[in-house]
Amino acid sequence: MVDFPEARRARAARLRPVADPGPQLRYRVVHGYRRAFRMAGRGPALVLIHGIGDSSETWAELIPGLARTHTVIAPDLLGHGASDKPRADYSVAAYANGVRDLLTTLGIESATLVGHSLGGGVAMQFAYQFPERTERLILVGAGGVGREVNPALRLVSLPGAHLALSALRLPGMRLQVGLAIRLMKILNTDLGQDAPDLLHLVDALPDDTSRNAFIRTLRAVVDWRGQVVTMLDRCYLTAGMPTMLLWGDRDSVVPVRHAYGAHEAMPGSRLEIFEGAGHFPFHTDPARFLALVEEFTSTTAPADWSRDHWRALLREGRPGAYPDAPEGAVAELREASERSAT
Repeated sequence: MVDFPEARRARAARLRPVADPGPQLRYRVVHGYRRAFRMAGRGPALVLIHGIGDSSETWAELIPGLARTHTVIAPDLLGHGASDKPRADYSVAAYANGVRDLLTTLGIESATLVGHSLGGGVAMQFAYQFPERTERLILVGAGGVGREVNPALRLVSLPGAHLALSALRLPGMRLQVGLAIRLMKILNTDLGQDAPDLLHLVDALPDDTSRNAFIRTLRAVVDWRGQVVTMLDRCYLTAGMPTMLLWGDRDSVVPVRHAYGAHEAMPGSRLEIFEGAGHFPFHTDPARFLALVEEFTSTTAPADWSRDHWRALLREGRPGAYPDAPEGAVAELREASERSAT
């Protein structure tokens, strides 16, 4: 019997071991709502916070590597993934409270926070509300820096967005959207870099409950003019907090210029740009992402928070918030304050 190479390859594919799906979802009920999360490893705590419409699954490829040296906790934020989706407060501050409460139930007092997109805003808000529980910040394509955001998200914040999202699930629409994505990739557009991941987020909204939670979350941070919350007015409070910014230089959701603005505003921060990557650099180059996180956490000491230090920072205030500051700086900071999260 002749054994063709194609047949051998087919048999090998059938016999190939199934890839490890990573840590399975666990659940905790907090304030009466079920919170889903993944947890793995031992060592210093590392919390991975996903972006809007996403879930802990987005970190699946990275969790096993990070768990070699850390206790990794990756929650599904309320309204996302397998967590409950009530008619509730989906503000950035509320999400920070939710992360704190979940960590408390798990017996974790402090952690390094890794936040992507909306999750970056949640991580920054957590550090602002609970500095004594924050060891380091790693912000990935984080929201809450500038007003700009992808126009599609601004449109979804408008009335009628629920119908538009529902229409994307009509028969034939998936094919048309897929063709549009392929065209954007062929044309080498920035949106083409992110479109497959963004389309996955739409696929993760299978019913009215999921779509309602998504829209409520989005409207808490975005309106027709762009992002409505900011961290710029409080970046000076990160003095002494090890902070690393990771960004794709072709991010079509949160422009890379926001990375440079945040880097300048956050004393002592470190900036790493992923060339050719979009809004999900940890998907584009997971090996580099993993190496950077491991190197950063192993070579920096956790923030040494003290009440006296916090008081001194608040009393001194943010740079530029003085009468003799340049007019442009005053206007920029005033605009930032109008979009403050609290």
